[in-house]
Amino acid sequence: MKPRVVYWNNIPSPYMVDRFNALQHRGHLEFEAWFSARTEEGRSWRVEEESWQFPYRYLPRLGYGRYSLALPTPLFHEPNPDLLVTLHSGPAFLLGWQVARRRGIRTAFWVLATYDAWVRRRKWKELAKSKVFPRVDAVLVPGSDARAFALRYGTPRERILHVSQVVDVAHFESGSTLAAPERAKLRHDLGLSGVTFVYVGRLWRGKGLTYLIDAFIDLQQFDAVTSLLLVGDGPDEDLLREQCARAGLQNVIFLGFHHADNLPALYAAADVFVFPTLGDPYGLVVDEAMACGLPVIATNTSGEIRDRVDEGVNGYIVRPAARDELLDRMSLLASDGALRGRMGTASQEKAAGRTPELWAQEFERAVRSILTMPPAQKVPSNRSSRRFRWAREP
Repeated sequence: MKPRVVYWNNIPSPYMVDRFNALQHRGHLEFEAWFSARTEEGRSWRVEEESWQFPYRYLPRLGYGRYSLALPTPLFHEPNPDLLVTLHSGPAFLLGWQVARRRGIRTAFWVLATYDAWVRRRKWKELAKSKVFPRVDAVLVPGSDARAFALRYGTPRERILHVSQVVDVAHFESGSTLAAPERAKLRHDLGLSGVTFVYVGRLWRGKGLTYLIDAFIDLQQFDAVTSLLLVGDGPDEDLLREQCARAGLQNVIFLGFHHADNLPALYAAADVFVFPTLGDPYGLVVDEAMACGLPVIATNTSGEIRDRVDEGVNGYIVRPAARDELLDRMSLLASDGALRGRMGTASQEKAAGRTPELWAQEFERAVRSILTMPPAQKVPSNRSSRRFRWAREP
């Protein structure tokens, strides 16, 4: 009999849809996806349910607008899944975790590292994590940074399981096959000249873009012609445009948001990918750029970045908000085409195989491990008890 597994995510991001499709294609689990909402503020992705190959549902919500809460109502009136996998960052997910535990359903959290630059550490949240993390059946992490995060809140080491972050490698690799004449035309149409640095993502100060533009301003003092391509939208676009205008920059292109269909060609139009974030839990755009054959400059506050960028091999790792370090690495790559070529090849080799199919395989392996583990600590089922106590299962 196939294990019945529910994965509850906040929204159907394209990355998760690719993974769930791969999981459903393998057919080893009775799988269903739950989503708290169809989209959320600041996300411009297309949601195309007709392309989904897996069962799914949107959970009902209680409240209004941003103050509403997704409710895991299927847990109350439908047959239990064997395993519920959720995020952990929100009261709805913690409610679902608690209900599942009381109903005897195994539980797991998908966990990424977070950084102080992005996350306000409230005492009650820290306390909640330290109470919950030791009592979940398993925590799924993509690497050492997330593992350290889980350990910080008391997750037993044996309950931390690895499941890789992945992208549609074949799709993004297609950018590296763009013929030279087509690339030249695309660059001309975009207004790019010289060595081009590209950033893809939200246009928000938390991504460190003001420091990137500062470094690019300094880069103009050198003889080499360079361009900066910013692909995305976000709340700080006007601020960034004003910063460029004050500096008189003519070679910074704001391209707006583009769906994944167009991204391989846009990566291919550039020469170096820059990810200057101040504290990103992961940053899958790094993997996309690598699959397309670009060298990477990223901050050390990008989750699992040392698993992806080998210093001096396929890119460079710098400190967040370090304008001088960004400038040094950008000028080095701008002046050395052979280095860019070697690093781009190394990036593509490193990204190979990190596909949705790999995620599905590792997820299935994690499911099997969780279902054969002894259960974690359990909330007592005595509802008459007025005091919230924890006890180990016999």
